[in-house]
Amino acid sequence: MNTDPRSALAALIAALERHYEAAAASRGDDDPALEAATEQLATAFDTYDDALFDAYDIATPLIVFDGDDDDEDDDDFDDLDDFEDDEDEDDDFDEEDDDQDDR
Repeated sequence: MNTDPRSALAALIAALERHYEAAAASRGDDDPALEAATEQLATAFDTYDDALFDAYDIATPLIVFDGDDDDEDDDDFDDLDDFEDDEDEDDDFDEEDDDQDDR
């Protein structure tokens, strides 16, 4: 199905506005209106992203996370934690180099 990216963008903007209105009127995360608006927003975004890619071979730099996979998504950030640990070790090494330079 080829969707016009401009039409998909207009639908995405409308979905963002509906989501905002639902969020502003929400009584919490379990609000059915907010849940519906969130689902509509995710669908509108996916449609826009697909239409943009189909028309121009360009994707948006955004990802829609599905709330059902919360436990599984935590593993995705383990690699980031490892990277931050490596940076800390590099900082310690640089301090040792500085100490040797002072001699």
